[in-house]
Amino acid sequence: MRDKKRIYRKLFTSTFYLSAFTFGGGYVIIPLMKKKFVDDLQWIEKDEMLNFAAIAQSSPGAVAVNAAILLGYRIAGIPGALVTILGTVLPPLLILSVISFFYAAFRDNAVVNAVLKGMQAGVAAVIADVVLTLGGNVLKKKDIVSVIIMAGAFVATFFLEINVVYIILLCGCIGAVKILIQIKKAQKCGDSEKCC
Repeated sequence: MRDKKRIYRKLFTSTFYLSAFTFGGGYVIIPLMKKKFVDDLQWIEKDEMLNFAAIAQSSPGAVAVNAAILLGYRIAGIPGALVTILGTVLPPLLILSVISFFYAAFRDNAVVNAVLKGMQAGVAAVIADVVLTLGGNVLKKKDIVSVIIMAGAFVATFFLEINVVYIILLCGCIGAVKILIQIKKAQKCGDSEKCC
């Protein structure tokens, strides 16, 4: 029981800290979650974090909250998911509540505007890091279908300007077909004496 409390406390404090000091949304918090829960704590594998990022992106709602739900559920079940939701949602709720009281002063303050402009550059750098890290992981696997999906999604988004929702749905369907084909091949290999 003491061990569970320690895990819940660590989940809450980690997600609270990440959410409180991360500006730029889910695309920024995901690599920090990876660093904390994959690299530092070693509670999940790198591939799982990549899958969480894909699921969080394709699910309705905020990417950071979706990723936190998946992470908490994977580590500690439903109570873990509830703890990570609270840890992720509480900081923005508190910060926005405070800002709403002082909105007029913040809106016209030159220092606050300068800080926000600087943060935009930092957020862009972190998002670029996410793209390079996750894209590099796909390339390292040397799975030609995944590489084609990644390249096609990039072209469809930036050059053809197709709505991201359609791209995500199409990529999900292609991934599902790929897995079904792999399952059927595995079943055939299991049924016959000679493996395909």
